Amino acid sequence: MIRRTTALVICLIVLPSIANAARLTMDDKVSRWPRASTDEKIDFATRMGKAFSSLNAELDKNYFIRCLEETANIGNPGEIKLESAVKMCVSVKKDPPE
Repeated sequence: MIRRTTALVICLIVLPSIANAARLTMDDKVSRWPRASTDEKIDFATRMGKAFSSLNAELDKNYFIRCLEETANIGNPGEIKLESAVKMCVSVKKDPPE
């Protein structure tokens, strides 16, 4: 019984840290984007959409997924980080018409 409880506690401690380690971050290279799982891409794009939607409502999850897919799959992204790609995606989006 104690072994099962110990194993459960270890799983509860280790599994969340593994999940967080798999998250895409601004410091990851754009070349990691195509190899990331769909869940990782959606999670990252959702976080970017929440962060930038106050600038322009069109800067949502779907926009960032499209923009980062294009950025990662066209040409050779080399050493470019996702931070730079996100900045580029934000800068090319025009303000909404008033």
